[in-house]
Amino acid sequence: MFVLVGPHVWRQRRRGALTWHGAPTAAVGLASVVTIDDVRSVATDLPRSYEVVVRGRVKFRVGRIVYLDFSRDQSIMGFAFPREWRPVLVSSAPDKFMLPIDSELRWNWVRVRLAAIDSAEMRELVLDAWSMVVPKRVAAAYAAPLSRVAMRSRLGSG
Repeated sequence: MFVLVGPHVWRQRRRGALTWHGAPTAAVGLASVVTIDDVRSVATDLPRSYEVVVRGRVKFRVGRIVYLDFSRDQSIMGFAFPREWRPVLVSSAPDKFMLPIDSELRWNWVRVRLAAIDSAEMRELVLDAWSMVVPKRVAAAYAAPLSRVAMRSRLGSG
C-alpha cells in the first residue's frame, strides 16, 4: 500500500513501518505536483515581473503591485483575479480555489491549492494574473508571439 505524505510517497510494510518509495508520479501515477519553483520559472520570465520576500512570504510584483503570493508553507498561491468573477471560480471548484482571507477580500484576489492544479493550469493562472497588472500593450506584446505559435500548431505548419 502506498501512502502520500507531503510531496513524497511512502510504502507501508506489513508490520506498519513506512519506507520511502520515491516521488508521487513514479509510484501512484499522479500528475506532477506544482511547486513554487515551477511558478518561479514562469513568473520570472514575464516582462516587468520580479520576486520579493515580504515577512517571510514570497511574492511576485510588477512595479509595486503584487500579482502572486504564497503562504509560508508554500502550499497555497494567491493570485490576481477579477473580484466580480471570484464567487463563480470558487464555487466551480471548491477543492482547488478558495476565497482570500478577510483582510484581502477588498482586492481582486483568489487563492489556489498548488497540489490541486497541474502545470498547464498554473501557467494559465500566472499569465492571467500578470496580465491584470501590466499595461495592456505589454500584455499584448507578450501574447502576440504565443498566439502565432498556437495558430501555427493548429494549422499544422509547425
